[in-house]
Amino acid sequence: MLFGTVGKMVVNRFSQMLQTEGGYNTCCGKRIEIGEHLRYLPMGYFNDTSLGHITSVTTNTLEQTGDIATRAIIMVLQGSITTAIIALGMFIFDVRIGMISVGTILIFLVINQYTNKSVAKVAGEKIEADKEMVGVILEFIQGISEIRNYNILSMNSAKLNKSIERKTKADITAELSAIPMVGVQMLICKLAGVVIAGASIYFYLTGTMELTYCITMLLCSFMVFESLDSAGIYTALLKVIGKGVDLVNEILAVQQMDVDGEDIQPENRDIHLEHVSFAYEDRTIIDDVTLDIKEKTTTAIVGPSGGGKTTITSLIARFWDVKSGKVTLGGRDVKDYSFDSLMANFSFVFQRVYLFEDTIANNIRFGRPEASMEDVIAAAKKACCHDFIMSLPNGYETVVGEGGATLSGGEKQRIAIARAIMKDAPIIILDEATANVDPENEKDLTEAIENLTREKTIIMIAHRLKTVRHADQIVVIDQGRIVQQGKHDELMAQDGIYKNFVSGRKKAVSWKIA
Repeated sequence: MLFGTVGKMVVNRFSQMLQTEGGYNTCCGKRIEIGEHLRYLPMGYFNDTSLGHITSVTTNTLEQTGDIATRAIIMVLQGSITTAIIALGMFIFDVRIGMISVGTILIFLVINQYTNKSVAKVAGEKIEADKEMVGVILEFIQGISEIRNYNILSMNSAKLNKSIERKTKADITAELSAIPMVGVQMLICKLAGVVIAGASIYFYLTGTMELTYCITMLLCSFMVFESLDSAGIYTALLKVIGKGVDLVNEILAVQQMDVDGEDIQPENRDIHLEHVSFAYEDRTIIDDVTLDIKEKTTTAIVGPSGGGKTTITSLIARFWDVKSGKVTLGGRDVKDYSFDSLMANFSFVFQRVYLFEDTIANNIRFGRPEASMEDVIAAAKKACCHDFIMSLPNGYETVVGEGGATLSGGEKQRIAIARAIMKDAPIIILDEATANVDPENEKDLTEAIENLTREKTIIMIAHRLKTVRHADQIVVIDQGRIVQQGKHDELMAQDGIYKNFVSGRKKAVSWKIA
């Protein structure tokens, strides 16, 4: 008995550790797998799918799965196997007692099946409520400045409270749908033990069962349904776990772009769009566009909002795949490139910069993770952000808030430029990079962009006249088509969108309060 007790303690210790490691390691691997999978999905997926959904699946759903999945599976398997072995032993000792145990098991399975169906009905609502709550909380936090600015705290708080109430109601409903039936299962198991004990004593007293068999059956009456009882409780949890696994698999089942091309090093960086069309769902965004962008030239893309400017740059960098036509880099279709070898040719500076909640040095290193601190500082100096970084409490080791919330717009822009300088890609895409910069930062930002773009192929989306007038070519996009193309002086000699654009900008600049 001492050996068995110690042995059980040792085995249980390793068993529990393996359960914990199995659950956490599996979920860790799935999070990484989802992250890698998301890298190669078309950008349209992120337009259709809320951040709350992805966040909920990768955090709450996988967290719950990691905590209970291995425990539930082991308890169900252990309970089923233990009960089956003991019931088989009862059959060997006495067929009558074996029949009672089998009958009880069958009744238990019928009740358990009904319990699982009840839980399955509410499991979907529980998970949907969880997704909605995460999404509303993220929206509330990200938009808190606008909520305060427009004094709509009460309205947004009501929305948040409603989602929390829905989540609470869904959790309570899930519990109430399972608890009564689980209670019935427990009652059946306990009563069955009493019946087996009573029957064994009766058979002994009537002389149809030996005393040793009677004692054995009495012991088994306490053991046979104990494990089955635990298994019944955890089978209900398996339905919730199954719903969570389905959500993970739904994300992983989304068709990736075909990125398994060749690792190509192009001979030149000439870009060519040939009769390119692109539609988002049923709405045409780009319509039969043909465009040449020569290596080490500057191309400015201008036009009304919603005309397709950003979409063209996204198609060039293959954030989306064209619906028809093709995009080539160095004479090769961008689809021929592996994703990583294609991205090695591009650096991006967007209007809205995202910085990770990490040190400034690591945010700059994002362009080249293995870079030394000397390289980081050199890139920061070229981006004209070294001085303000050194004025921070911990210099380059200062941790910025999520999204770069602790820095100004101009400071974030310059760090993004330092990141791009660090990558040193031959093609630079600037998407409204200076649109919202304050005058104090504009000079430094302009100098930083000049350092970034020297001897590079530049594709810029811009609304400021001085950033486009010296471009090698200006492309005017309206309603998904190229309506004008040429140099500044050529387009100014034509009546059209560009001339109106320049005239409007000049009036806006000269406007003053009387």
